[in-house]
Amino acid sequence: MAAKIIDGKAIAAQIRAEVRQETATLKEQHGIVPGLAAVIVGDDPASRIYVNNKRKACAEVGFYSEEHALPATTSQAELLAQVRDLNARPDIHGILVQLPLPEPLNAQEVLDTIDPAKDVDGFHPVNMGRLVLGLPGFVPGTPLGVLELLKRAEIDLKGKHAVVVGRSNTVGKPTALLLLAQHATVTLCHSRTVDLPGVCRSADVLVVAIGRAQMVRGDWIRPGATVIDVGINRVEGKVVGDVHFPSAVEVAGAITPVPGGVGPMTVAMLLRNTLQAARQSVPPR
Repeated sequence: MAAKIIDGKAIAAQIRAEVRQETATLKEQHGIVPGLAAVIVGDDPASRIYVNNKRKACAEVGFYSEEHALPATTSQAELLAQVRDLNARPDIHGILVQLPLPEPLNAQEVLDTIDPAKDVDGFHPVNMGRLVLGLPGFVPGTPLGVLELLKRAEIDLKGKHAVVVGRSNTVGKPTALLLLAQHATVTLCHSRTVDLPGVCRSADVLVVAIGRAQMVRGDWIRPGATVIDVGINRVEGKVVGDVHFPSAVEVAGAITPVPGGVGPMTVAMLLRNTLQAARQSVPPR
């Protein structure tokens, strides 16, 4: 029997509707409209698409948004000055700097300069540290989206073996920490893991974020396991994940498609983080 499809597009639409409603309440009760500023340097086509998508999503939920498009020749000092200006503005609650940045700009220094209370992408060392310690803070949108998909698909994580393939700071590591916080037993794998197919087959929940098209095949998956495919790869004009969907869907109990799985969740969770940042700006009574 084919796996249940976890529809990220539908779940993301549900989250955006919730954010829209909560935004209207925040405006009505406190006169605050969540404000998100995006900083983009240079003219990377993929970055331009991402920023446009975020702007449309902001309009849909009733946020104020603005874009700061800087030339590729922007210096590190100019970029840091732009971020500090946004840090100081009370009408901007969330700041995101679109990565990658052109050479020779230092992305980490830029991310370190964002006020942690406005770091809705969750990449500031303070927010990463809070995640490690299990304290409230902003979590990157993709890992948060993975967890929300599992939650809304009613996948019980307590005591389950979760395997995360990929150890990036943006997806793999934070996802592993979020799963651990939900009482899963977590194995974090990477390209040097011995017998990677065997480790994957031991998973009740398998999250794949390795950046290699269709690498994980159906025979890597335990029958009935839940598979979350974070990968986005272009192969012969088509978008495919890191999981070979045709073989995996025959074995898994539940699976996310690509496209239409984790992708739409990333922007939805960014919106939720920005709403949370705006809420935190409400003066205490």
